[in-house]
Amino acid sequence: MKKITLIATLTFGLEAVVKRELQALGFDDLRVSNGKVEFDATVADIPTVNLWLRSADRVLLKMGEFEAKDFDTLYEQTYALPWENWITEEGKFTVTGASVKSQLQSVRSCQAIVKKAVVERLSEEYDTDWFEESGPDFPIKVSVLNDLATLTLDTSGSGLNRRGYRKQAGRAAIKETLAAALVQLSFWNKERLLIDPMCGSGTILIEAAMIGRNIAPGLNREFASEFWPGIPAKAWKQARSHARSQVKSDLEMQLFGHDVDEESIYASKSNAKAAGVGKDIQFEKKDVRDLWIDQEHGIVISNFPYGVRMGNFKELNKLYISFNQTFKKKKGWSIYVLTADKKFPDYFKRAQPDRTRKLFNGTIEVRYYQYFGERPGSQVKEQETPE
Repeated sequence: MKKITLIATLTFGLEAVVKRELQALGFDDLRVSNGKVEFDATVADIPTVNLWLRSADRVLLKMGEFEAKDFDTLYEQTYALPWENWITEEGKFTVTGASVKSQLQSVRSCQAIVKKAVVERLSEEYDTDWFEESGPDFPIKVSVLNDLATLTLDTSGSGLNRRGYRKQAGRAAIKETLAAALVQLSFWNKERLLIDPMCGSGTILIEAAMIGRNIAPGLNREFASEFWPGIPAKAWKQARSHARSQVKSDLEMQLFGHDVDEESIYASKSNAKAAGVGKDIQFEKKDVRDLWIDQEHGIVISNFPYGVRMGNFKELNKLYISFNQTFKKKKGWSIYVLTADKKFPDYFKRAQPDRTRKLFNGTIEVRYYQYFGERPGSQVKEQETPE
């Protein structure tokens, strides 16, 4: 089958996570750069990658890449690409773009030039001057970085974070893709106890449960490229059938979510049920200040309130103090906290973070503070993050 090049785009800081996911799917020769992982594949791989990637934002099909310092070059090189191999005569295509540190600074102009070039290429190939654009969606993206233009087709459509289970989300809700990454950057596995003491709409625990049960995150949604004639329907059917066969049904996990807001608990339960993991997680309305831990070992992963979720500094201060009192002597617990508050380590007195990772929750810059606990059955501290 003909080789193609795919690009998994992602949130800055998650390159190693997405690389590991692709390796687990059997891909090698991965080219990693800021915000993306590029790799060789076949057309039949497009369904598999879209169904299984947990922490990537989108899967793009690379059409071409070239230096473009002026609009004439952008037009000519775009026109030269074989768009007709993918876009049908009735196909609908919009163009979105980005330009960073390049001479072609006007994104709107770049989009217009690319659209014109694609239209004129398809007009010649299909011998028509009019396109109804009533068929499948073929989203085109033009990205110009340091005068290097990359033209792609978006095979995902809506972002991969759109799993389809989150019917309700609270304020400043964490993206599903980021939540999955937080779990994969921790020492949690399906045999270990996991608590989110401020679970919001339950996303972190739901993603953990899906990982534990090996549920493909895209199993219950559609993708733009499902309707492309260039990808055999059989490939999608086989990929989905295989994904369903991989789900682990006979499994018990220790997943607990708490939140002081009753509506959040309701949303968490509803979302978990929609994701097919409603019976795997125990949600309970509880203030973190009332949290009582009697287990010797466990893991906490939580998206702490910061600004958007809690504007009252006094309340935030009380929360930090309570969390510190609960976990500062729990050396068998590994603690993972996502927050935009850079002062959090000053309040958690057990130790300085073993690792701090800068990430983005949407447009908000956050820190993922990682405190490693002792391994179960050992007095030895967990030393390395699983990357």
